[in-house]
Amino acid sequence: MALFLLDHGAGNVQSLANSIRKLGYDFSWISSPDDFHKASILVFPGQGAFHTAIECLTERGLLDPLYDYIQSGKPYFGICIGMQVLFASSAESPSTLGLGLIPCQMERFNDTTKPVPHMGWNTAEPIDPDALSSEGVSSSDHYYFVHSYRAKYDPEGNPEAAMWAHSTTQYGQEVFMSTVRKGNVFGAQFHPEKSSVSGLTVIDAWIKQSLAGRTPAEPSPRIPRLPKPQHGFTRRIIACMDVRANDEGDLIVTKGDQYDVREKSLTSTPLSSTTAVKTAGAVRNLGKPVALAARYFESGADELCLLNITSFRHSPLQDQPMLAVVRAAAERVFVPLTIGGGIKDTVDPDGTKRSAVEVAGAYFRVGADKVSIGSEAVYAVEKVRAADGRLDGSSAIETISKVYGSQAVVVSIDPKRVYVDPATYDGPYKDELVHGRLDAPKNERGKAWWYQCTVSGGRETRPVSVVQLAQGAQTLGAGEILLNSIDRDGTGLGFDHDLIGLVKRAVTIPVVASSGAGTKEHFVSVFNETGVEAALAAGIFHREEVGIQEVKLASRQAGINIR
Repeated sequence: MALFLLDHGAGNVQSLANSIRKLGYDFSWISSPDDFHKASILVFPGQGAFHTAIECLTERGLLDPLYDYIQSGKPYFGICIGMQVLFASSAESPSTLGLGLIPCQMERFNDTTKPVPHMGWNTAEPIDPDALSSEGVSSSDHYYFVHSYRAKYDPEGNPEAAMWAHSTTQYGQEVFMSTVRKGNVFGAQFHPEKSSVSGLTVIDAWIKQSLAGRTPAEPSPRIPRLPKPQHGFTRRIIACMDVRANDEGDLIVTKGDQYDVREKSLTSTPLSSTTAVKTAGAVRNLGKPVALAARYFESGADELCLLNITSFRHSPLQDQPMLAVVRAAAERVFVPLTIGGGIKDTVDPDGTKRSAVEVAGAYFRVGADKVSIGSEAVYAVEKVRAADGRLDGSSAIETISKVYGSQAVVVSIDPKRVYVDPATYDGPYKDELVHGRLDAPKNERGKAWWYQCTVSGGRETRPVSVVQLAQGAQTLGAGEILLNSIDRDGTGLGFDHDLIGLVKRAVTIPVVASSGAGTKEHFVSVFNETGVEAALAAGIFHREEVGIQEVKLASRQAGINIR
């Protein structure tokens, strides 16, 4: 039997290909409408906006052949957008029609009580866990979700659509269909290819059932599932790797102390052999990026970040070593992978113009799931503020999120404190002032400050506060904030809870806490005190001062839901 994968042209399909290869199966790609006739098993993976998927399929002449293939009775597995296209439509683009097999519209999550997108690991409860067609989905496992729109599980209001429900997931107080199954059709809202061993189990089980020709029995009538007091959504532990070329030109993982990545060495001054000063030494080398990424995956990291911190020096699309690093990491890592550095409109040395969407697409095609935008986000928000809030659709955030969805765009913020006299300050950021607490480090007590945003790796300040930037990024279409702290970076003093709380209250998208982690207890306190969705560390993981499983154990013991 011939297994085929369908690439609609927008999103990371390479990770599914890597997963299927790891499981030992051969496959081919759908490259033309005629290929549907050759396929006996079809998987349609993908991420991105609903309308983009439908438009891409239509433009390539693949939408009608896809519908005919599904109607033929041959096995079909739709992942994320590949599941959503089975529905009648989506509120993301109401005028765009889906395949209409499931009579239900995808609706946006309510963001008044929880962050949206639904981004992270959650459980899926099979409707009939004892059925032979469970496809390996287990209520005891966690799966990786990243989406803003969902199909409500509503057997009373829409019994026909509910008959498709194979498993349900709860996010906040909303219960939705996380997998669908009927006849030859199976679909998953989560990404099994990014769900570690649990997800690989789902893929393997479905392929084995399809190869064996097993078709599930007709579903029994569905009954309502009331929301539980506590959903299965977990906090994420993220390992970050700053990647740059060392002085010999090799790509390595490094780590800065307040953004300085070079070792300090003591040298004597010419005036006196007894006088020594600190000078910049070699770039701090903490390992090879692919080997470290594989180690963190095996250690249980929920997500990985690879940030190219010297990307401004060259064209990202001509940075073949970095693209090769991402490709190689994606072959060994089966959890989400975020790539940052150089995600912007660029011009190659030969004068060829490259759009931010093109740059992001290159990384998605080799295995990245999200892209992180830093300095360009600051400039974009400044532009919007100067235009009294009007958007022109030209920023990297807007163009990438339009094609791939907001969940694919992370904005990385590098703020630093600006200290002021609390008794006399009457500037534009007085509503954002933070006052040092009595239990704060000694150098913070009795002081007040606001957070100013920077660009170029913290080397240049801009007239934008952290709240203005975070809110502006969300307005432009970002799906997540990666919140760094120049003041805490490399200090080991713990995350800046004041900074994190300020941003958490200002936006309704997920926030990742970064900078300052020195102990496992720092993760516990940032989750408990700020409610942040994820926490990231670099140096303490690279140097093996604290292990990922140590952090997870301490979090579980503190009552925090962790994968």
